[in-house]
Amino acid sequence: MGEMINADGVGLWVERQGKGPDVLLIAGLGDPAEAWQSQLDGLADRYRLTAFDNRGAGRTALPEGLLSVPRMADDAAALLGALDVPNAHVAGFSGGSFIAQELALRHPRLVRSLVLTSTCARPDAYFLSMTRFWNWMVERAPDERAMLEAFYLWIYTPRAHADGTVDRMIEEALAFPHPQSVEAFQRQLAAFLSHDTLDRLGRITAPTLVLAGENDIATPPRLGRVVAERIPGARFAVLPGEAHQPFQEVPDLFNDRVDAFWREVEAQG
Repeated sequence: MGEMINADGVGLWVERQGKGPDVLLIAGLGDPAEAWQSQLDGLADRYRLTAFDNRGAGRTALPEGLLSVPRMADDAAALLGALDVPNAHVAGFSGGSFIAQELALRHPRLVRSLVLTSTCARPDAYFLSMTRFWNWMVERAPDERAMLEAFYLWIYTPRAHADGTVDRMIEEALAFPHPQSVEAFQRQLAAFLSHDTLDRLGRITAPTLVLAGENDIATPPRLGRVVAERIPGARFAVLPGEAHQPFQEVPDLFNDRVDAFWREVEAQG
């Protein structure tokens, strides 16, 4: 069971599992902590994993005023402080990877290592056009099911659409008792569109692994490659045949990759 944690005056809903070195999992646009369930379950025998609802997602309230990536990075830092975690392996996905980048830049002592999945340093023209449509779609779709069916075309592989995985994801999302509001979706999206670390990534000192899905059309490998090239010593890997959310579609493969990386970082002291 999760709990609400007061993180420097902000109530963040948190799910924690496992024992071992600390791992902080940062979700993307609209996703609650449960998006990481395959990691919370699959890696709990080796790590103490913490996932949480960002502002405006799940059970964490949408704040008044500006919602920004740096502000959400400060939330993540405050959460680690509230949990008495001196540093953690940080894994961020999509918009959560933007937050993870800012966390490493703003609070470097808290970040033991970085895993950035489906990431970019600065949205490009295609990304901006795509998300303008998302912004319109979430308002105009006739119902939540229709919105998810359309949205997931950018997110999951054709394989997942064919084998029933997407149907299952949609049913789970519709059954979730804390759906994201249209306003929260749009404000989170606006925050992620303002993300720009391109000229600052060279200041990141944490060991970094950048993962991209070969068939990701939302954040294609070319964007992740730029991030890896800008972070000193970062590694870059493309997952063949995968799309935007490999940690959900192929969790065993994803978990093995990040586990091997974290073990190597731990071995280096």
